[in-house]
Amino acid sequence: MTERGRVVVVGLGPAGPDLLTAGTLEALGRARPQFLRTDRHPAASALAGARSFDHVYDTEPTFEAVYQRIVDELVEAARAQGDVLYAVPGSPRVLERSVDLLLARGAGSGARSGGEGERIEVDVLPALSFADLAWVRLGVDPLEEGVRLIDAHRFAELAAGERGPLLVAHCHSRRVLSDVKLAFETDNPGTAVVLQRLGLPEEAIFEVDWADLDRSFEPDHLTALFLHEVAAPVAGELQRFATLVRTLRERCPWDREQTHRSLTRHLVEETYEVLEAIENLDEETGEGYEHLAEELGDLLFQVFFHAALAAEVGAFTLADVARGVHAKLVGRHPHVFADVHAGDVATVVRNWEEIKRAQKGRASVFDGIPAALPALLAALKVQRKAASLGMPVELGRGGGPTGDEPTGDELGPALFALVAAARRLDVDPEAALRATTARFVEAARLDEPRRSPVSHDATAPSP
Repeated sequence: MTERGRVVVVGLGPAGPDLLTAGTLEALGRARPQFLRTDRHPAASALAGARSFDHVYDTEPTFEAVYQRIVDELVEAARAQGDVLYAVPGSPRVLERSVDLLLARGAGSGARSGGEGERIEVDVLPALSFADLAWVRLGVDPLEEGVRLIDAHRFAELAAGERGPLLVAHCHSRRVLSDVKLAFETDNPGTAVVLQRLGLPEEAIFEVDWADLDRSFEPDHLTALFLHEVAAPVAGELQRFATLVRTLRERCPWDREQTHRSLTRHLVEETYEVLEAIENLDEETGEGYEHLAEELGDLLFQVFFHAALAAEVGAFTLADVARGVHAKLVGRHPHVFADVHAGDVATVVRNWEEIKRAQKGRASVFDGIPAALPALLAALKVQRKAASLGMPVELGRGGGPTGDEPTGDELGPALFALVAAARRLDVDPEAALRATTARFVEAARLDEPRRSPVSHDATAPSP
């Protein structure tokens, strides 16, 4: 026993109590509080009276939150009781996220928070995994054939670029199986070997067609899949494209000469071509989707090209770009990934702007608007931000002879007429609008500190 607490982690093996190791049985025989991650396991009966964490699955929104709460409660129990036991299905070190998180809180492994004195000790005992039985039933040497073990909950991500063979665990529901199936949008393995309840009397091993993966049998918590050979999911295609961009950079004279600045014109052109494709898209008939996909590909090439240039000088990689925007989007959607409530679009936009302002250390909501934006777009962006603070944005009423505001159908001709007036006066309309917007921002900054965000003029948030 230790003053700061200890958690002994054991594995229940792949099937019934007969496959428990001698070390696990000895640990179970010692008197101390015992906990089960789940009692939905054939060997759970060996822990009579143990406390199960099954109820946590019903109260937390994500599996990650479930495992974090389990770890928090185990740490609290260990500090209060001094020595506790935690039992998990299979092997503690095979696809067991709760044990990963627990080890991160353990002494000497870098605690999540607190000093060395606040960490607990974690002892992990080895155990049989379901994979050990799978290799026997399948007649596969996993090292010889290079089998990769995949968690079905992260299949699309973890199987990206893999060609197989794959052993897919945690296939406990039709929804999970559907996600696995849909990870292959076109080419797929054709069939999958289903492994159920290995080591139990009702053990079943059979093959199913890929199209029927989520509807031809009833999955349970002891279901896994084996895929002999697979085609690369979406991420695999992106990796193939990244390789192509690097090859062009190495072998094509034009690509070799490009820099970040030389590509700016092409980036702008490709962006406007995407916008044009969207304008011409008919979502009812589906006409134009093929052209939009082509233009998005051209724009994607620009993103990959800039990432390749940065990677060459050690600045960042394409993975850094994806990782960064992933973290940013998660952080700016607390109503999705945390406990913040946002019941309407206006609240989402307001929260987004406040989070962005705090993260970037901006003193004003008007900071960070790109200077190179077209004047009309810059004016719109400034007006939206001002409206979110309740500031008046009208500099005067326009429209026809009656002085009424122009309708939506009249705005285009009105703007066109203003450009014509600017041409007659030999005034650059872009420069004129940009100057007016700058003056508005200067005045708005002075008024901003006394205002707080309001819930109107909701628009899509900007990065």
